[in-house]
Amino acid sequence: MKRSEINSIIRESIDFFNKHGFILPPFAYFTLQDWRELKEDASEIFDIQLGWDITDFGKGDFNKYGLILFTMRNGKAGSRKYIKPYTEKIMIQKEKQITPMHYHKNKMEDIINRGGGTLAIQLYKADERGQFSDENLTVSMDGILKEVKAGDWVYLQPGESITLTQYVYHTFHAEDGDAMVGEVSMVNDDHHDNFFYDEVGRFPEISEDVEPRYLLVNDYEKFLSISI
Repeated sequence: MKRSEINSIIRESIDFFNKHGFILPPFAYFTLQDWRELKEDASEIFDIQLGWDITDFGKGDFNKYGLILFTMRNGKAGSRKYIKPYTEKIMIQKEKQITPMHYHKNKMEDIINRGGGTLAIQLYKADERGQFSDENLTVSMDGILKEVKAGDWVYLQPGESITLTQYVYHTFHAEDGDAMVGEVSMVNDDHHDNFFYDEVGRFPEISEDVEPRYLLVNDYEKFLSISI
C-alpha cells in the first residue's frame, strides 16, 4: 500500500467515525511530530500496539481484501506491567470488502455492529488440524443462543452482536454500506494469535511516497526509533 493511500484512508475513517458519533481518543490524531515529542510518556501505546491498523492482508487490493482498525485499549499476556485482561477496538469494514477467514486459539471476542451497513459473518469450527469442521455451532447473539450450521452466514444489523469463542473460524464483509464494527475481547495478540485459513500478510508492505500523516501500530519502531 502507498503511504498516501493510508493517509487518505485514515482521514476518511475519522470522518466516518465522527458521522456515527464515535469519538476516538486523543492519540488517534497525533502527527509524527506529536509522537516524537510524547514518545517518552507513551510506552504503553507502543508496547501493546494501541492505535491505527490498516491492512490489505498482503493481497495488494485493499478495496477487495482489507480492514480498518483502531485499538483503544489492550493488555499483554504474561505481563506484570500491562495487566488488563481485555481489548477494545473500533473497526470499519467497507462494503463488499473481505476480512479473510481466520480463528484465534486464545482470544474470545464479541463482534458488534455499531452502525452503518449490515455485517455478514460466515462461521466454521476449526478441527484439530486447523481445517473446517462439519460440526454445527452454537453461538450467543446478544444473549440468545443460536444454532448455526457449518459454513452458514449470520447477519448483524446495527446494534446486534455475536460472541465468538476460541477455535471458531470467521470471515466477514459489509453489505448495504460500510459498517462500523466494535470488538470487545480478551487480550489481543496480532503476532501470535491469528490463524488464517489461507496464507496472508497481517500487516501491509508500505511504499513511502509521502510522509505519514498518522502512524500505524507497525510504524512506531521505524519512525520513532524505539524497540518493541
